Amino acid sequence: MREDTLELIAQAQEGSKDAAQKLVEDNCGLVWSVARRFFGRGVEPDDLYQLGCIGFLKAIQGFDTSFGTQFSTYAVPKISGEIRRFLRDDGAVKVSRGIKERAQLIRNERTSLEQKLGREPTLSELSEATGITVEDITFAETAAGPAESLQKENGDENFTLENVLGDYGQEERLIERFTLDEAIKQLPEKERMVIALRFFHGMTQDKAAKVLGVSQVQVSRLERRAVQGLREILL
Repeated sequence: MREDTLELIAQAQEGSKDAAQKLVEDNCGLVWSVARRFFGRGVEPDDLYQLGCIGFLKAIQGFDTSFGTQFSTYAVPKISGEIRRFLRDDGAVKVSRGIKERAQLIRNERTSLEQKLGREPTLSELSEATGITVEDITFAETAAGPAESLQKENGDENFTLENVLGDYGQEERLIERFTLDEAIKQLPEKERMVIALRFFHGMTQDKAAKVLGVSQVQVSRLERRAVQGLREILL
């Protein structure tokens, strides 16, 4: 690492705003390269850049030369983490009114069908009752629902989306390829649904099978294929 960079970091950690500003200016390309990975998520590029700068400034304050790593390597997950945190925590705010209304319609119809059928309705039954496609039902419920943690245990072996994808802690590797959301979008429709139900709605395989109108064995197979597909996309 360049000595002048180390000196600027030291000055910034001691409270020098000029040093911090200089570091941001020198590394604006790095911040933009990370922010660019989150374009198309309902947040303006300039806002993503500003969020990235906040993460970058946090990286300055937390950096220690004893880490034995380049500052840029340390800063990347801090930058992306700040953006991810905003997208996760403020996700409900950015969900459009139309999606919220559709999700409410689906919830109401789901409750009505549960009472009428005496069981959880399948997605095909919900689709027929609401006139909304199966894929759009899954999307609306996932988008309007609360954000789940990548560390939440699920699956037959109590794995998480984090450890299923492998080396997720090394966030810079994923940033150089795809974000998790982008990777999931590349899966076939049924595999996307299984991932949504299992990981984002926390359903067991049995319950997911009832919602999808398939067997538990089929859900298990779809889940395994989805997990393998994500690994191949991301790693």
